[in-house]
Amino acid sequence: MYFEIVLSLIAGLVLFLFSIKSLSEEIKEAISEKINSGIQKFTSTTFSSLIVGILATAILDSSSAVIIITIILINSKVLQFKQAMGIVLGANIGTTFNSQIIALQIGNYSAILLLIGFALYFIARSKKLISIGKIVFYFGLLFFGMHAMEHAVEPLKDLSNFSAWIKNTEQPLFGVFVGAIATLITQSSSATVGMAIILAKKGMLALGGGVAIMLGAELGTCSDTLLATIKGSRQALKTGIFHISFNVLSIILGLLFFDSFLELVNYVSHGKTIEHAIANAHMLFNITGVLIFVWTLPVFEKILNKILPDAKPS
Repeated sequence: MYFEIVLSLIAGLVLFLFSIKSLSEEIKEAISEKINSGIQKFTSTTFSSLIVGILATAILDSSSAVIIITIILINSKVLQFKQAMGIVLGANIGTTFNSQIIALQIGNYSAILLLIGFALYFIARSKKLISIGKIVFYFGLLFFGMHAMEHAVEPLKDLSNFSAWIKNTEQPLFGVFVGAIATLITQSSSATVGMAIILAKKGMLALGGGVAIMLGAELGTCSDTLLATIKGSRQALKTGIFHISFNVLSIILGLLFFDSFLELVNYVSHGKTIEHAIANAHMLFNITGVLIFVWTLPVFEKILNKILPDAKPS
């Protein structure tokens, strides 16, 4: 039984991760020039950088992709560290839209998206329509992967060992640890939060456990950014350090006010299902973090510029 559950879960997870990566790459290829020029053109202020980060992440469906593009533009000397900080904050908000989509019952209609995307890809003659077909198909695959995982975890409800283990995630520190490790393994915070939403929907995970895992996912997602800064410029390294500093400080605040935050989520999500409550928690947490730290960007910039001054030209 365990073996079948694990295989089914892995199959659904692979489809989900593959679709996210393919979707991000396909959209990036279709509008990469517009994304890059938009990031360059509309990042003159912190507010505009924030908006660019939100929109770019909502479009590409990946905060890591947006932050990595930002680091590439920094290494190319197109962007400065000051502009990048606003984009990083915006990316943290933009990634929460995916949680809201996952919380909806779209998985039941994934076959329609798969069929439309498949038909467009094979019937269309223009490059633009073929690209749209691929994007629609990958969206369908993403929701089908979630649907497959949802059915795969259902038998876990009857396993006392799993129920006892997953209940431990209601202890915030353990939940954060589980979320961080899961994100490091999958390299996708969306997959981790999505899995938490699925388990909660099936009655195996309480709101506290789902929120704790979500906090851990915010920590685990920093790994991609840090890897992208290897052998990069000092401005790129400062961007990576800022990203992890912002996430760690936000998580610390989240843990300190964990019970109060849960009360806020319950108040905002009154009458909603638990999967919507976790999606709302993801959005509330990231928006609150941005609202708290956006005013401290000059301080972050000053400290990191002092610790890592830009190399003087030889």
